[in-house]
Amino acid sequence: MYNEEQTLIRDTARAFAQDVLAPGAAERDRTKTVEPSLFADMAELGFLGMTVPEEWDGVGADYVSYALALMEIAAGDGAISTIMSVHNAPFNAILTRFGSDFQKEQVLRPAAKGEFIGAFALTEAHAGSDAAAIRTKAEKRGDRYVINGGKEFITSGQIGGWCILFATLDGTRKGITAFLTPTSAPGYEVAKVEEKLGQRCSDTCSLRFTELEIPEEYRIGGEGEGYRIALSSLEAGRIGIASQSVGMAQAAFDAAVAYARERTSMGKRLIEHQAVAFRLAELRTKLEAARQLVLLAARMKDAGLPCLNEAAMAKLFASETAEAVVSGALQTFGGYGYMQDFPLERIYRDVRVCQIYEGTSDIQKIIISRQLDQ
Repeated sequence: MYNEEQTLIRDTARAFAQDVLAPGAAERDRTKTVEPSLFADMAELGFLGMTVPEEWDGVGADYVSYALALMEIAAGDGAISTIMSVHNAPFNAILTRFGSDFQKEQVLRPAAKGEFIGAFALTEAHAGSDAAAIRTKAEKRGDRYVINGGKEFITSGQIGGWCILFATLDGTRKGITAFLTPTSAPGYEVAKVEEKLGQRCSDTCSLRFTELEIPEEYRIGGEGEGYRIALSSLEAGRIGIASQSVGMAQAAFDAAVAYARERTSMGKRLIEHQAVAFRLAELRTKLEAARQLVLLAARMKDAGLPCLNEAAMAKLFASETAEAVVSGALQTFGGYGYMQDFPLERIYRDVRVCQIYEGTSDIQKIIISRQLDQ
């Protein structure tokens, strides 16, 4: 089913997730922090530069390998998989495709080696699904651009070392341009770290830019190409979110099966009760269907085929299926599933956002429905 390299990457990610990530997931959720050594470990294993070509110090893996790795990382800790997903795609993916040699040398190479975490700043308070409506302004002054405005719901906005941000030169979609900036630059401010339902150790930030100066050599692509650049990462980004949905659901399902095999009620194990066994059978079927949709989109991307529709279907089905699977798994635990002593409570909170970011379920349905009339 998988080739030797894909199997090796999956197994490596699985071992790391179960041995390193899973044991500390509850504590990271409680403290809302990530131990710095974790990113160093992920970098050493290649998880922070997976699809970046080897010439830029990446792993050069295909998207099937990337999807398999994300599934396993998410099974260990969903919040960590979000950081990994955003860093790989869109951050690394955009620089790989559109970055200049200078930008690749200065930013992509260290990003692929995991020397820092990348952030991606597109969403604004009034421009979530409607990315063309962004209002953050860029003004050309000599050989620099000066950015003023703000972004909302930005993953790794605080812990990130570099950020890809989008601003408009003329207030319209045609003027949207992509820029690179170090997060340490004067004028880059984390206005707020959001308090969230789940994925608490993955920081989600409100950013403010005040006279943020960006040298011309850190403009990605040409002026006015930002909207196209932003949309270019949608396939990879949605494959990533679909993958993490499957991973979190798999962790919840495995926990439920293990519990059902051990817990006894009315003189027999839970799994011997038809009501429980049939629920688990249905969840397993839906989970496998989601996995195969994700892998279909990944294989199409590896083959160089357009897969925006397939990625949208994978993201829609996997994210909504994941919530149903985690809910069913929690139900299997009964009252214990509702308690923080077991991982289901955290996973249930972590997985809910998968139906929201990288395009809500409603947006995925719009994309899919448009293909029906072509």
